[in-house]
Parts: sequence; structure tokens; C-alpha cells
Amino acid sequence: TPLDKMADALKRVAWSAIDRSTATLRSLSNNIWLKPELAYEEHEAHAFLTRFLTEQGFQVDEHYTMETAFRARTGADKGVNVAVICEYDALPDIGHACGHNLIAEAGCAAGIGIKAALETSEIPLGRLTILGTPAEEKGGGKVEMIKNGCFDDVDIAMMVHPSPLELADALYIAIDQLTVTYSGKASHAAAFPWEGINALDAAVAAYNGMSMLRQQMKPSWRVHGIITNGGAKPNIIPEKSEMQYYLRAPTEAELKVLMQKAGEVFHAAGQATGCTVEVKSTGHYSNVVSNPNLLELYVKNSLDLGVKFTPDYVPGLGRVHDIPAGSTDMGDVSHVIPSIHPLYSIGTTAVIHTRAFTDATNTDLAHERTLVASKSIAGCAVDVLRSPETLEAIKLSFKQHLQEA
Repeated sequence: TPLDKMADALKRVAWSAIDRSTATLRSLSNNIWLKPELAYEEHEAHAFLTRFLTEQGFQVDEHYTMETAFRARTGADKGVNVAVICEYDALPDIGHACGHNLIAEAGCAAGIGIKAALETSEIPLGRLTILGTPAEEKGGGKVEMIKNGCFDDVDIAMMVHPSPLELADALYIAIDQLTVTYSGKASHAAAFPWEGINALDAAVAAYNGMSMLRQQMKPSWRVHGIITNGGAKPNIIPEKSEMQYYLRAPTEAELKVLMQKAGEVFHAAGQATGCTVEVKSTGHYSNVVSNPNLLELYVKNSLDLGVKFTPDYVPGLGRVHDIPAGSTDMGDVSHVIPSIHPLYSIGTTAVIHTRAFTDATNTDLAHERTLVASKSIAGCAVDVLRSPETLEAIKLSFKQHLQEA
């Protein structure tokens, strides 16, 4: 149809614009990779990105409701508003082992392509927003930006994530992040140990209790924790101990059940050792609810670009769609507006959050695969911007799918 031909022509414009920017995009990603910064401290990355987008002709709000967040806009003053997401915080010690330098590059690359398509179209199609979202690894920048109204005028949101796998619909599960603190009583561990109440014993009992709980956990649930404070000195009975735990489950309803079970373990350990216990939530991300219509567009555009998706069953891994890929604050976005969060392969067997993956995220191959993924996102945007009926179908499926999830 003429509509399809126009969409195809605009996609070619978008993809060509991305290709022309390959050198500057590679440099952008490299600069972010070389200077890894933790959550809410991404000042260098923020400066690189806002400067880059300003030079590309975007209208940039440099500190959009938070110090290291930003918004870059182009297109019409009204109409459909498509958002692409950039992340750019790193991990402690191991740098960009989650590839957020590539996520930032992909968001900017897709933005360049969509901007070119908007400017080429003979009729106003709508608008594009690139959102720079800090603190995905810790603190939940997107959660705060939702509260700040940053997504209120957005119709759909898209981002991609580097991986050893190529999966359009990865399983991102809900998470509660907890700090568990036990309080006991200090005493000399050799002279008067009976006078003390050992808070470290409570933490150890809780850790062991959580390990025993795994036998009654569903295969899709995840629990992992560390002891962050075990006392001050061996000859002092520890009066304080502290643990950090992450609890994860595929849905909010299942996470609530897991939280109740974990809470009973934490309090039982306190009761067994005579300690008081405080369980404090330090963060929560919802599960990702990928919009099926938007996913279909992403898959079609990816196939048109020659992408080969990972088979559903991989020897040694099993059914890849049943393996949790982790948790992300993009899940909270997906509960507010239609969203997708596909994984794309950067040509490595290394898994995320390893030093090997850090190395893999700054290769020419990773850069090339990132541009392909960004073209898929740009293609989706063109499909939505060109067809009001497509957007209506996406919004309808969003309401239905969210209720089912």
C-alpha cells in the first residue's frame, strides 16, 4: 500500500542517518565506557550525552527533574510522542559490565534516525523524546521520573539492552531490595560473653534460613543476599549486623508471597538470638510487561535488518524465555505506558555483570550490533508514527495485557 511504501522510505532515511553517524556514536559510547560512574553520579556521561544531542539539533533539557537526567526533543509541538530511553550508570568495581554505554549509544542512534524521518516526512508525524534515565543499577531513576511526571505525555517507550542472547521478549522480573538490621548487645567476647546478645548470630541464622527456604521456592523465584556489617572486632560481641537482600519473582503477586516468607525467616532469626530486627525496603522495580503489538513490530524490523533471534531452546541453558534476565526500572515504565525492552546480542558468550562482559561492551562488534538494534527501534517508531491505527491497537493491547500480567 502507499502507506507501507512511505513507511519503508522513511525507515531507509532513518537507517541511513544512523549509518552516517557511526563514527561519532562509537566515540560517544567509548567516552562513557572509559569513565564509568555510579548511580546518580553520572556527571561525565550526562555531559557527553547532552552535548552530543545538542550538536545533533535536539532541544535539550539538561537537568530534567534530576541532576543527571535529561530530555531531548524534536518534531511537532503535538501529536504522537515516541520515547527512546538512554541509561548510562555503571557498576561498582567492574565498570560497564551491564553495557549501559551501549544503551546510551542505542538511544542516541535511534533518536538520530527517527529525527531524520520526522524531518523528511511531507506531513507532520508527531514528536520524539529521548529520555536520559540515571541510576538503573541502584536507586531507580525511572521510578523517580515517573513520579516527576516525565512520562505523562509519552505514548510509547522503547529501549534495548546488550546481551549474549538475541531475545525480543526477555523475562524481566519484579524485585524488592531490602536492608535487614539486627540489634543486640555488646560485651567482651572472652571475659563476659554471657552478657552479650550477638547480632551477627542473627544475621548468620537469617542467611542460613533463607538458604533453606530455597527448597520451597518456585523455580522462577530468586533470592540473593550479603552480610554488609558483621561487627567491629572479634573480641566484641557484635551489637549490630546488617544484610542486604534482593527478592525477585515474575509478578507482583508472586513477589508479595515471597516477601512474606522471607519476612518470617528474618524475624525468626531475631527471635532465636534475642535480637530486635528492622526490615527496610530500599527499592522496588516492577516486572517488565512487554507490549505484544510493539514487540511484533520490533521483531519484523529486526528480521528485515537480517537479525537472527536466539532459538527458544539452547543446550545447557534450556528454554531461554523462562530464564530471568534480571530486574529493571523499565518494568515500572511498562506498567504506565506501552513499552518494550528487548535484548540484543553483542557477539560474546560472556554474561552480564562480569569483567568479560565489560570488555565486550567496548568492541567494534558490539558497536555494530548496537546500531542494528537502534535501527529496529527507529523502524518501530516510524511504524507507529505513520499509522494512528497501529498506535490505537498498541494502547488497546496494553490495557488488556497489563490486566493479564
